[in-house]
Amino acid sequence: MIIDIDDNSGFCNGVVGAITKAENELERSGSLYCLGDIVHNGEEVARLSNKGLKTIEHSDLKNLSGATVLLRAHGEPPTTYAMAKELDINIIDATCPVVLALQRKIKKAYEESNKEQQIVIYGKKGHAEVNGLVGQTDGTAIVLESADDLIKLDYSKDIILFSQTTKSIEGFNEIVTKIQAKLKGKVIFKYNDTICRQVANRIPKIINFVSKYDIVLFVCGNKSSNGKVLYEHCLQENPNTIRISNVDELDIEKLKGAKSIGICGATSTPKWQMEAVRDFILSKNKQ
Repeated sequence: MIIDIDDNSGFCNGVVGAITKAENELERSGSLYCLGDIVHNGEEVARLSNKGLKTIEHSDLKNLSGATVLLRAHGEPPTTYAMAKELDINIIDATCPVVLALQRKIKKAYEESNKEQQIVIYGKKGHAEVNGLVGQTDGTAIVLESADDLIKLDYSKDIILFSQTTKSIEGFNEIVTKIQAKLKGKVIFKYNDTICRQVANRIPKIINFVSKYDIVLFVCGNKSSNGKVLYEHCLQENPNTIRISNVDELDIEKLKGAKSIGICGATSTPKWQMEAVRDFILSKNKQ
């Protein structure tokens, strides 16, 4: 049996940076708070938890005066920084540079806009990154999860469109085309393709990878938005794609008869987890 791990799967640079900062601080002090899951992968969160990383919610900040808190790659709204300063909380800012640049663009657009302009974000409502982006506009930005949400917009007013960094290029282009078709009069429509290419470029690569195998195992945490997108593309290319969040969910019986197995994952999936799946299959084959 051939078992291959996709070389292009695994943590993106933003996640690598956040985990590196967390591990450095844990090595130095043995304890660290993280605002929300450092990555949408339960196995990796558990690994870092065993090293001393404590995951907290925003409501916990008021009880952490003087503590050190890591802000994950997804980014945070300005209100979080203001609260941390008020409580004398030491911030380790691990916001992804791509997300940080996007936050600045949205903040600039908001500060320069008039009340008639609509700042729109194509993204998942309630997602940590999107919350941080909406925060740059004092909560006034309109979030579109899909083309179905286009009814939220007033097409007689100017529109400035941005995108969550991990959304699909195809989805963004669909939103742009449909907005353009609905514009009225001399309305100004500006759109900014702010999708991270390191993430977006994984789609053609992962499609090419999964096409080569009898069965594909897509390893991904249940909370990963990026994982849901990549998994759907894998499934479309290879219907024999099985999604699991960890090795415990793998039904070895489903692999019987397969001559080749490909293992891949999301930008929030650590390499060690994909390797654990491979090693588990190899151990069962030896029995």
